[in-house]
Amino acid sequence: MNGYFRTALLLAGLTGLFLAVGFMLGGQSGMVIALGVAVAMNAFAYWNSDKMVLRMYGARQVDAASAPQFYTMVQRLAQRAELPMPKVFIIENEQPNAFATGRNPENAAVAATTGLLNRLSAEEVAGVMAHELAHIKNRDTLIMTVTATLAGALSMLANFAMFFGSSHSSDGENRSNPLGFVGVILVSILAPIGAMLVQMAISRSREYEADRIGAEISGRPDWLADALEGIQSGATRVPNYQAENNPATAHMFIINPLHGRGVDSLFSTHPSTQERVRRLRSMVLGGTVPPHRPAGTPPRRGGSVPNAGGHRPQKPRPWG
Repeated sequence: MNGYFRTALLLAGLTGLFLAVGFMLGGQSGMVIALGVAVAMNAFAYWNSDKMVLRMYGARQVDAASAPQFYTMVQRLAQRAELPMPKVFIIENEQPNAFATGRNPENAAVAATTGLLNRLSAEEVAGVMAHELAHIKNRDTLIMTVTATLAGALSMLANFAMFFGSSHSSDGENRSNPLGFVGVILVSILAPIGAMLVQMAISRSREYEADRIGAEISGRPDWLADALEGIQSGATRVPNYQAENNPATAHMFIINPLHGRGVDSLFSTHPSTQERVRRLRSMVLGGTVPPHRPAGTPPRRGGSVPNAGGHRPQKPRPWG
């Protein structure tokens, strides 16, 4: 309850910041325009964000025939989570990672990279997919889409400030912000930073909750803990150029796909992997979640995952 209330407050704060920037740039009319832009962008994102991000990463949809092991795993986990079966996608990317998207559980999708399927064990992949299903169950995919859209629009407004912040109307009325050119510079710099801070706070709070519920779905917190350590190690060594070109989508992945340096690390949208692993291990030690193996997952390391085209690689690549 507290997590949802905090998320609602942060979203309200981001919206308020968006309107404030509009007011600073154009007075009351600017605020109205900013509100209209926010509504229009969120309406578009509500219906099209999942298709856009999947297309952005070149994701290919798979089914029980083209990727039987992976598809069946997601199907069994969705049944355990009491969720409708999401669409399943595989992304040709060597960086181990995954994300979920969609406006609601009835229109959701999960995507995993080939790097994740080839580098992790079956148990670890199950832990990751349970985490992504938890995001769908919590409707985090919609929350994060709205957040990213507002943050992107806010940055766009801040850029407009540099060009239109000191403009005058046709009747001579000064519509620049009350602080003049200094205010324009402040808005241009501080507005995107404020948006990043709010986006970061929302993302971090939802990741911890998805870890907890994902561990309950799989029944094995240690699977997700092991997976997070493996993904973190792989993500720091293997670049994800698609994510680097589209940093606004970084918060969607289970682990930050960006090679954060300097400011990128300071404003990371993901909580500390070490802290996430610690919390999951404490669930094991505390006996919070009883040991249970999801139906459909192999009992040991080994085997291979069919690729997006439905054919095994010439050299079989193990789960582990």
